[in-house]
Amino acid sequence: MHQKINFQINFPFAPRWSNLIGTALFGAALGAGLGGCAVGPDFKQPDPPQVKAYTAEGVEASAGVDGQRFVSGQDVSGQWWTAFGSQPLNALVDAALANNPDLQAAQAALRAARETAAAQRGGLFPSVDAHFIPTRQSVASPLASPLADNSDLYTLHTAQLNISYAPDIFGGVRRQIEAGEAQAEAQRFQRNATYLTLVSNVVLAAFNEASLRDQLHAAEQATALAARQLELVRKQRALGALGLADVAAQESLLAQAEAVLPALRKQLAQQRDQIAVLAGRFPGDGAMQHIDLSSLSLPAELPVSLPSSLVQQRPDVRAAQAQLQAASAQVGVAIANRLPSFTITGGIGSSAVNFSKLFTSGTGFWSLGLDVAQPIFKGGSLMHQQRAAEAGLEQAGAQYRSVVLGAFQNVADTLHAIAADADALATAMRAESAAQRSFDAAQAQWKAGASGYPLVLLAQQNLLQASQSRVQAQAARLADTVALFQALGGGWWNRDL
Repeated sequence: MHQKINFQINFPFAPRWSNLIGTALFGAALGAGLGGCAVGPDFKQPDPPQVKAYTAEGVEASAGVDGQRFVSGQDVSGQWWTAFGSQPLNALVDAALANNPDLQAAQAALRAARETAAAQRGGLFPSVDAHFIPTRQSVASPLASPLADNSDLYTLHTAQLNISYAPDIFGGVRRQIEAGEAQAEAQRFQRNATYLTLVSNVVLAAFNEASLRDQLHAAEQATALAARQLELVRKQRALGALGLADVAAQESLLAQAEAVLPALRKQLAQQRDQIAVLAGRFPGDGAMQHIDLSSLSLPAELPVSLPSSLVQQRPDVRAAQAQLQAASAQVGVAIANRLPSFTITGGIGSSAVNFSKLFTSGTGFWSLGLDVAQPIFKGGSLMHQQRAAEAGLEQAGAQYRSVVLGAFQNVADTLHAIAADADALATAMRAESAAQRSFDAAQAQWKAGASGYPLVLLAQQNLLQASQSRVQAQAARLADTVALFQALGGGWWNRDL
């Protein structure tokens, strides 16, 4: 069952009100009909680069390196850091995502950009303002009073509604809205880039902290061995078996070993400070849970996105594309500013000496007007503004191409680093194995009485140095893997941000 409801306006000047509203609606319809097309270039998303490989050597086409396998076309996980198999690392990343102020600022900037873009859409609709103006007035004695009682002091109450509408006939407003929405889109991808940079920096900082801790431990052991060896050399000097030159040489070795410690301790302390700040904490709030380098494992599979997909995955490329669209829309705005503009204005209201008499018969007034404006002479400013917008579009296009090239270089550099650092790690592991064998042999000879204990200390010192080099190479392999996930976009599209 349908029920019909009737509404009625009881204003004494309702027909004039209806005419005014009808005229405004007609103007809106006229603007919409004439404004089907907006002046200026229509943005077209750039085609992806027509390349089939990231590196000239085809590193990504190889079976893999050092136990890691390249998988062409595999998607990047939204939580790629979990592939390293460390629960403390996962907890650290979660803490940073929840508390990092830079990411929170990026989120707020995105909301502001979206609200700014939404506010610009108001330019497509009529503007309506309601006014109530009570005015206390006094009439000069020689003049006739407007009141029936000839009083020369009275209060005039005026209530009115003003309507203004500028039809977007040439699309200047729509181009401005397009530019605002593109800027908001650019801010969205800048937020995504902040997210990706934060996660990558947290993971890298955790890996560096674990590496520095192992390096410092090895350096402290090497320093202790150098001190013990110096003690033995001094005893042999006292027995006349060695000279002053041997003592001085060992003292120099001890000083060199000790000189490494302050730098490593400083780097370790600063790395822990950085991790605390990335996680949104003050450095003095307490130590984080340590992540042991030995507990980390390299992901068995390394995704390698197709080159045609990279431009859609990289936040910096998508942000540059949005900036390119905003620059394209600004050209349309500049062109529309040189064309005629139309403004429909109207007002309706009532004035009465007594407030209770408002909107009664004989107190109403209304107005309706049309303003057509065509710029004739602006000193060439509008022409130069259009040329500046066109140059800005050309600049944005060049910047977009530069960002795309940088993205492909980033991936290529990372693939090269993975291959080179895999070889470096293999060499470091062979050197450590050789130093271990040398130490075992020296220790066996010492136990058999075939050599002195200083040779054992020297072999052990070489082993510690080789272990330190292996730790650095292992950390580099982990960092390269992080860099690849970051270079491929970090999987933000698989995570709700």
